[in-house]
Amino acid sequence: MMPAIVFLLVLCGWPMLGMIRRSFGNDDFTLDHYVRFFAAPIEVRVLVDTFQISFVVTLTCILLGYPVSYLLSQISPRVRNFLLIAVVAPWLTSTLVRNFAWMLLLGRMGPINLGLLKLDLIQQPIQFIGTSLAVYIAMVHVQMPLAILPMYSVMQRIDQTLVRVAQGLGANPLQSFFYVFLPLSLPGITAAGLLLFIGCLGFYITPVLLGGTSDLFIANLIDLQINTFLNWDSGSALAMILLLATVGVFLIYNRVIGMDRLLGGDTP
Repeated sequence: MMPAIVFLLVLCGWPMLGMIRRSFGNDDFTLDHYVRFFAAPIEVRVLVDTFQISFVVTLTCILLGYPVSYLLSQISPRVRNFLLIAVVAPWLTSTLVRNFAWMLLLGRMGPINLGLLKLDLIQQPIQFIGTSLAVYIAMVHVQMPLAILPMYSVMQRIDQTLVRVAQGLGANPLQSFFYVFLPLSLPGITAAGLLLFIGCLGFYITPVLLGGTSDLFIANLIDLQINTFLNWDSGSALAMILLLATVGVFLIYNRVIGMDRLLGGDTP
């Protein structure tokens, strides 16, 4: 394990220590950068919006991905393999490319607007680009595989005999699903929720390309401080706030659910 530990310490631990040191003003220990952040309503609002959008995207991905995961766990292996390839295929494409694709699809003269115009559902093109709706759509598309795969992994391990036993004891298919299958699949739902939420907190490209000024994420503020204002100390403080928020989510998950479920613990 020593080579791996040294690798992580050099390439991850040392830069993080440097970031922590910068966030506190290097040699002059100060909390000014943190105080300045929480004293600025706009920056606090960006942090709140980051959590809000991440939560909505996470919930949407789980609601849309659960039926797909359930279908994958019930069909034949040959069809399942084909559908799994379709689920994983978007990961082979750059996130930037996928966001540019959504810019084309959601443009004023894009296929979506043209289709709505031809169906006489709208009288003029809808302005999707620069709105929160475009950010939600693109983020859900990017994150969807991360919702489907953890839930499918848990569903595949559920003993289908339990469902058949419930039906044999008088439960209809709907009752056997809600009282047997759904509770057994909860570890997959919670694991997917954690991975999705943590991933959404660090989004950067999608809000820049598809969102407006009210859709900035905390990662965009970090980029603004470092690359525009060249203020590495404030940028490091923002990065620390994002890191602490992420660790906080992990700790809450571990306290309520248990990290062993995320790491492949047995289904209860």
